[in-house]
Amino acid sequence: MSAAFTASRRVVPSMSSMNITASPRPEGRPQPGRGRKRLAQAALGVALTGLFLWLAFSQSRLDEVAAALGQARAPAVLAALVAFLLGYACRVARWRAMLTAHNPALRWRDCAGPLFASVAANNVLPFRLGDLVRSFGFCKQLGISQGVAVTTLFVERLFDLLVVLAFLAGALAFLGGGGLVRLTSMIPVFSAAALAGLLLFPAVFERIALIVTAVLRRVLPGLAERLSSEIHRGVETIVHVSAPATMIRLLIWSVLAWSFEGLVFWFCALALPTVAAPQAAWLALPVGTLATVIPSSPGFIGTFDFFVAQAMARLGNTMAAGAAFAVLTHILLWAPPTLLGGLHLLSHPVRNLFKTENA
Repeated sequence: MSAAFTASRRVVPSMSSMNITASPRPEGRPQPGRGRKRLAQAALGVALTGLFLWLAFSQSRLDEVAAALGQARAPAVLAALVAFLLGYACRVARWRAMLTAHNPALRWRDCAGPLFASVAANNVLPFRLGDLVRSFGFCKQLGISQGVAVTTLFVERLFDLLVVLAFLAGALAFLGGGGLVRLTSMIPVFSAAALAGLLLFPAVFERIALIVTAVLRRVLPGLAERLSSEIHRGVETIVHVSAPATMIRLLIWSVLAWSFEGLVFWFCALALPTVAAPQAAWLALPVGTLATVIPSSPGFIGTFDFFVAQAMARLGNTMAAGAAFAVLTHILLWAPPTLLGGLHLLSHPVRNLFKTENA
């Protein structure tokens, strides 16, 4: 499931996205307890997937859900697929706008394959490995450093979070949300302030990075030496992004990307005759996206479906219609990037994922 169950589906920035030391420790031994921690995370994800799948479909009959899916109108499904591809075209353009500061020769098609590949990996592999593929796997191919790749991924998540929260506030304001409207309408404001603070004042980011490097120099001098150049390139990327013209362009691409994704939800609602209130799709978009923060299996199975179905039911649809809508939307958001990204990975296999490269 992705930048959209992307890189894109999970939009809340994670410090793991900024961790460029995900490789084994310098002495070659794995970190103590890391395997047990990974196993516990996987077990938790599987358990939560099962729980939310049961919650999503326990209030409706499976035969009703299947019947609703069987009545899906092909033209609307095709329109949803077109909207999905247009949305991802905007995501690729946004990523390229950040990368061209370090490699002006990059074309849109150069960036499309790696972005789809990372989404495909996230959709089928655990532990957000697609983010690592994007941060480390294609740097040489793109002519950029690992620091630049990691920084652009983090900045991208900030823009996504801002736009998704704005969609949530707008949906609650126009579709009804009671007392939640006043509360959630302020969240995008605070998010915008935090985003502006990070992007407009890159010196703050640089100071934090230098402090981290200084600490590492005391305990892991070799690693700190390698990281210093990556941090420098990352700061350069932040400086490039913080330019007003660049920020406006990135914000426009972000709004367009999520607007097209909203159309995916909208057309899926129109495709199902059992959906009586298709406008609920605009509430399902931010609710389902934010629900992917909850640990689950690859592809966000269960968590996405439950909260999307609940959002649809909240505005007047039956639980069976909401569940059918969640399944159809999930398929359209999961299958295309997985197929396209998988083909790119087959033709451009990722090797030496954690090997340090200097672009």
